[in-house]
Amino acid sequence: MDTEGLSDPMAMRALAHPARLAILSRLRVEGSATATEVARSAGITPSAASYHLRMLAKYGFVEDAPPRGDGRERLWRSTDTRLTIGLRPEDQPDVREAKNLLIRALRREADEELDRAQAAFDHEPEEWRDATRFARATLRLDAAEMAHLAEEIEKLIRPYAASSRSRESLPEGSRLAEAQINLFVRARRPVPGLPTEDHDAAKDRSGPR
Repeated sequence: MDTEGLSDPMAMRALAHPARLAILSRLRVEGSATATEVARSAGITPSAASYHLRMLAKYGFVEDAPPRGDGRERLWRSTDTRLTIGLRPEDQPDVREAKNLLIRALRREADEELDRAQAAFDHEPEEWRDATRFARATLRLDAAEMAHLAEEIEKLIRPYAASSRSRESLPEGSRLAEAQINLFVRARRPVPGLPTEDHDAAKDRSGPR
C-alpha cells in the first residue's frame, strides 16, 4: 500500500479477479503476449482471456502492443499504471469497499504463490533452499521511521524488479522470485472473553426436575 495509487472503484473492482491479476502479472513480467499465451498462464480458455484483456484495457491496465511476425495475432502489453492502493481516512464508502476488495484479492494471490513455493521447497536445489526466507519480525518504531524503512526496502528491491530488469543484465541461472512485504501498525487485539460454563452441565440444571 502507498499514499498514492488507484482511486477509481470500478477499475479496482475490475482488477480484483484472479484471472485478470494472473494475466496482468504475466504481461508485466514476461512482456507482450497474445490472448492464447496469457490464457495458459491464467488457466483459462483463450476466449475468456480475450474478454478479460478487453476489461483490463477498458480501465487502462493493458493496451495493444506492436505486432510481431506477420501481424496476424493481436498482442497485448501492460501499461505503466501504478498498482498501489492508498487507504485514506477521507475515502468514500464505495472507494474504500473497492480498495479493500482489491487488497483481499492481491493477498489471496500472494498467499497462493507462497503455498506453491512451500509445497515445492524440498524439490528446489540446495542453493535456492538456502537463499529462501520465510520470516516475520515485530518492530518498535515511530511513523517517520516506518516510512523511512518502507522507502529503504523499496530501494533495495527496485534493481531486481522483473518488470524493469533487462534480460541482457541477468546473471546465469536467474529465475523468477517473489518478495512479499507487509509493513503496518499492529491493531489492538480484542480481549478474549472468559470461558463459558460447561454447556452440558447448564442443560442438566435447566432441565425438568
